[in-house]
Amino acid sequence: MGQCEEQVVGWVLGREGEECLGGTAPGKGRVVLLKVSREAPPADCACVWSSGAGRTRKWLFPAAAIQATGRLFCLAPQVFKRIYWLEGIERRVPMHKPRCFLSRVGFFSKSGLLYWCPRKPPDWSQLLLGSARKRTFTHVITKRRQRGQKSQKKPSHLGPLDSSWQERLADVVTPLWRLSYEEQLKVKFEAQKKILQRLESYLQMFNGFKVTTAAPKSEEFCCLLQPIIPSPVIDGYRNKSTFSVNRGPDGNPKTVGYYLGTWRDRNMVCVQSNHLKNIPEKHSQVAQYYEVFLRQSPLEPCLLFHEGGHWRELTVRTNSQGHTMAIITFHPQELSKEELCVQKETVKEFFIKGPGAVCNLTSLYFQESTRTRCSHQQSPFQLLFGEPHIFEELLGLKVRISPDAFFQINTAGAEVLYRTIGKLSGVNSNTILLDICCGTGVIGLSLAKYTSQVLGIELVEQAVEDARWTAAFNGITNCEFYAGQAEKILPQLLKSKENGQLIVAVVNPARAGLHYQVVQAIRNCRAICTLVFISCKPYGETTRNIIELCCPPNSAKKLLGKPFVLRQAVPVDLFPHTLHCELVFLFTR
Repeated sequence: MGQCEEQVVGWVLGREGEECLGGTAPGKGRVVLLKVSREAPPADCACVWSSGAGRTRKWLFPAAAIQATGRLFCLAPQVFKRIYWLEGIERRVPMHKPRCFLSRVGFFSKSGLLYWCPRKPPDWSQLLLGSARKRTFTHVITKRRQRGQKSQKKPSHLGPLDSSWQERLADVVTPLWRLSYEEQLKVKFEAQKKILQRLESYLQMFNGFKVTTAAPKSEEFCCLLQPIIPSPVIDGYRNKSTFSVNRGPDGNPKTVGYYLGTWRDRNMVCVQSNHLKNIPEKHSQVAQYYEVFLRQSPLEPCLLFHEGGHWRELTVRTNSQGHTMAIITFHPQELSKEELCVQKETVKEFFIKGPGAVCNLTSLYFQESTRTRCSHQQSPFQLLFGEPHIFEELLGLKVRISPDAFFQINTAGAEVLYRTIGKLSGVNSNTILLDICCGTGVIGLSLAKYTSQVLGIELVEQAVEDARWTAAFNGITNCEFYAGQAEKILPQLLKSKENGQLIVAVVNPARAGLHYQVVQAIRNCRAICTLVFISCKPYGETTRNIIELCCPPNSAKKLLGKPFVLRQAVPVDLFPHTLHCELVFLFTR
């Protein structure tokens, strides 16, 4: 490719004067250089114009994607290729080297960048579903490095651990810790209001119709927003904590705690977390003694896989009865089976007869893992001593929890959340409750006595075994649980239930949202007239899911069923001192 003409063709919302991205526009080989402007764009969107292939395009960035000053969402080669491919021009688009330093990767939504053509409005659902299938959209949060600035080598010694390090960590992990809990709830409620306002604008823009509002018109919400429900427990509420191992502020690589800093800036340090308000004392105690064990072990920690080392993260789970499960992750590297057995016996003795005995662990697990995350099927959890499971009392049920099973981290808050879900669902003896992404099955099991049947689907096989055990132990006989991917199980399961009985669906997906085939199955099942959607990240992929649930029918996209209408939203605070909050949506049709 020859010399390219550099031309400023657009702007995005952010800090004035910063360069955002340089890239070759399709067709003409012209370099697209986006500049930043303080001027706010219309219609709650940041706009970018690009020229090429004989026409000018207008690109829309939802303003919700721009979370803070200096964080910019930019185009990438795959974005250009995908959008022009939808226009019927299938070709690989060359790209100029980006002018910005790509500092962070943003996974807020695979469909957050949409094109606009003045002659024919785009088919939004095609764009959304297409991006979900092909995974071709790449969104990048970029922050311009100043010219001439070079990465500094990581210092081996950053200074002793003092209150400044602890406060910096608290500001990152629990950014609201300085506020009273009443003030925290006000901050979170205002955030939920903004989310719903943006959601309504998305539904109008993407689908071209006015959403029925159940709230007063002055609020301009697409549904009735209920007051935020506070957490019954404010401090030390976490029943599960995962601690990393890395260099501390004093340079010791055998420090157990939470990360502070970034890998990009090479200032990552591991700071002890015993001062964080959301971590219980028992978790901090186990982490402290794990650090003692590491510092007397002859083996090095595994900071980077390619650099060797063995000892990795620690996970601690507790219940309301004070029982404690610890899970140690270990990279075997080139150790023999005999050498691995020696290490397992050493850590076992430390927590049974050594200094770690004061932790009074109920069970200790050991997992050999060569990946960042491994399931039980990929690398089995090895019980070194104690009980294989931990149990919790919840809503009158005794619930079994395996090492890698999902369970809400705030037990008391989970009870409030599940009661809220039960009220919104409106289940009765004539309905079937479909619990998608059910985890240990607590939602369905707690509502089993009010409905004719409960059907649960969960990816983690151990969690499904826990749900079945919990059902049997508590004498619940109208529940069935299926292990596997929801997109493979749900369509066939719904076909087998086409007997005219109404179905109430409850979905509690991970942050990645629902698979598009799951959304299709829900939309196309006429028996599902009520849907409860729980999200701890009510933007990004959740927004895509809601758009697909509420958009008009489209036979080409296999969204055949009547669209859902968003009726209510109830925020439930399960994470005091943080910015996070569970948001429960109620859809009906």
